Amino acid sequence: MKKIVTFMAVATLAATPATASSPDDARRAIAQIFGGSLAEGTWEIGPIAQGRNYSYNMPRYASEFGNGGFVFDFPYASKRAGHVHYVTTPVRSLAGARTISVRYTVDAPRGTRFVPQANPDQIGTVSLYFQRRGDNWSGQGRYLFYRWYAPAATVKQLAPGRFEMSVNLDDPRWVGVSGGRTAASYPRAFEDALRNAGRVGLVFGSQGLRGHGVFATAPSRFTVTDFVIR
Repeated sequence: MKKIVTFMAVATLAATPATASSPDDARRAIAQIFGGSLAEGTWEIGPIAQGRNYSYNMPRYASEFGNGGFVFDFPYASKRAGHVHYVTTPVRSLAGARTISVRYTVDAPRGTRFVPQANPDQIGTVSLYFQRRGDNWSGQGRYLFYRWYAPAATVKQLAPGRFEMSVNLDDPRWVGVSGGRTAASYPRAFEDALRNAGRVGLVFGSQGLRGHGVFATAPSRFTVTDFVIR
């Protein structure tokens, strides 16, 4: 059985619309978006849909510390060992927010590959996403517009090193769950999703199948040091 190693990551989380001038102001700003101190919340590894956790052989929650950091170890060294799909946290309305930014580190031996379990011939990726409350995960009917994924140009290939992603929430290139439906072509649905947002976080997969899961070919760790909504 694989041993899960806990790692503490110190992080900061900023919120909008106001600029915090003191630690208490910062905590109140965080609470406006996350409904409480994120230090008391959780980053869930999933998604959990129809009673099934699609992140096979992963812990239910990433290890976390402080106001936004989290860490997990990728499953390795094959699809049968497991795969990670979504790492998300509850969020309140994103109406009025301007950007989502994340800084993260990937620690892995040289030569490690991050393999999309659904498209193993491609390169594993990570990207930002948010989700409207009440999604039934069908991706059909009105639920076509409940999950939104960051513009393709912001997707990062998984590789060892330190990285940063920042996405504007008014970017018209955000794409819906089924692909081909962008914020530009469905602006009202996109705005409704922002206003009624329920979760936000990172998805792991490939460029074409964003949240369909990744595993590593060697022991590897993913650490978020900053997750910021402004």
